Amino acid sequence: MFVDSHCHLSFPELREHLPAIRAAMAEAHVDRALCICTTLEEFDEVHALAREHDNFWATAGVHPDNEGVREPTVDDLIALARQPKVVALGETGLDYYRLGTRTVADMAWQRERFRVHIRAARATGKPLVIHTRSAAEDTLRLIDEEGAAEVGGVFHCFTETREVARAALERGFHISFSGILTFKNAAGLREVAAEVPLDRCLIETDSPYLAPVPHRGKLNNPSYVPHVAAELARLKGLSIEAVAQATTRNFERLFGIPAPG
Repeated sequence: MFVDSHCHLSFPELREHLPAIRAAMAEAHVDRALCICTTLEEFDEVHALAREHDNFWATAGVHPDNEGVREPTVDDLIALARQPKVVALGETGLDYYRLGTRTVADMAWQRERFRVHIRAARATGKPLVIHTRSAAEDTLRLIDEEGAAEVGGVFHCFTETREVARAALERGFHISFSGILTFKNAAGLREVAAEVPLDRCLIETDSPYLAPVPHRGKLNNPSYVPHVAAELARLKGLSIEAVAQATTRNFERLFGIPAPG
C-alpha cells in the first residue's frame, strides 16, 4: 500500500535491526522501500539490501555533505547505475547549510560533484535523487546548465519555498515529503504540500532521521511513512488510501519499478 521512497537502511543504527524493521513495515503495509547510497564506499552494502530483498531497490551516489570520501567520476556512477535494481543516481545536489568559515565560492567541489551525477544520469537515463539545502538557486541553475530535466527525478525531503517547488515541477521533477510535514513548526511546508499536484508527490522517511509525529525524537524507520501519507491526505482533503495509491504509482513510474504481480 505505502512506499518509502528514501531511507538509509544501510546505516548501522537501522541495519542491525533490519528483521524487526521489515516486520514493522509489513504490519504497517509499507510494501517497498528505496535504499539510498551516500558514498561510493557504502554502495556495496546498499546494493546488497536491494539484491537480498525483493521489495528493496537502491541508488548510487555521493551525498553533497560528505567530505574525505572517494570522489565519483562519471564512469564510476555509470557502472554502478547499470547494476541490477539500481534505479537512480544520488542522493546528490548542493548543501550550503554548514558553510562555517567557508564561502559559497569555496563549495566549487560540491557543484562539480553535482554536475558529475547529472552527466551520469543523462548517460544512463536514470532519474536523480536531489538533496538541496540553503542552495536552491545554484541547484536549479546547475539543473538547467547540465540538462537534468532530460531525466528528471525527485527533490527529496523537501523543505524549500513554494517558488522552488514550482521551479522543480516546471523542470519535470517530483517533490518528496518527509516526517517534517508533521512537525508543529512546518506550517509553511504544509502550504507547499497542499499546492503540489498529487501526481508529482512522493512520501519518504529519510530514516533514521526525522521521525514523524507521533514518533518525533525516536529513531525513524520505513514503517513510519504512513504518518507522512496521513498528513498529506489531510492537507489535500483526500483519503489516506488515495494518497498511498497515488504516491506508489508515482514511485513506480519515476523509478521504472513494476507494480507487484
